[in-house]
Amino acid sequence: MSDLVELDSVDWHILEELQNDATLTNRTLAERVGLAPSSCLQRVRRLREQGVIVGSHVDVDPAAAGLPLEAVVSINVRPHTRTVVDSFRGFVLAQPETRSLLHVSGQADFLLHLAVSDSTHLQEFLVDRLAARTEVRHFTSSIVLEQAHTRALTPPRHLRPTRRR
Repeated sequence: MSDLVELDSVDWHILEELQNDATLTNRTLAERVGLAPSSCLQRVRRLREQGVIVGSHVDVDPAAAGLPLEAVVSINVRPHTRTVVDSFRGFVLAQPETRSLLHVSGQADFLLHLAVSDSTHLQEFLVDRLAARTEVRHFTSSIVLEQAHTRALTPPRHLRPTRRR
């Protein structure tokens, strides 16, 4: 999305509800946000067309799927050129253990979130695949002890629109 889209309080309410449960029926969503189902459907369509809603997904519990150990790896690559960055991103995103990859500024170039079956699996990934990459100059891994997050992106209170279109 290249242009800023003006969102009112109802749009934000719709976005919050869908971020918390993308499987809501239009009727349930309309009831929760106080709209007629047809108006709600129109707004959701507009949010998709304007690029505010870019998809929906299902969350899978890695532990329930046999991948109970998660780690975050900070990685430095050299040279830090577009070609190297693109190649490294492609490699990492093709790995089945990858949950997410962030290209960041600061001490590390990338933060990689992994889900693996055990510490041996983690070691094999780090030593046999990651360290084997010629562009990887340094990495540090940290085991995830607890993860707390919210999916719902909402504006800070002072930026939250109060009016309704």
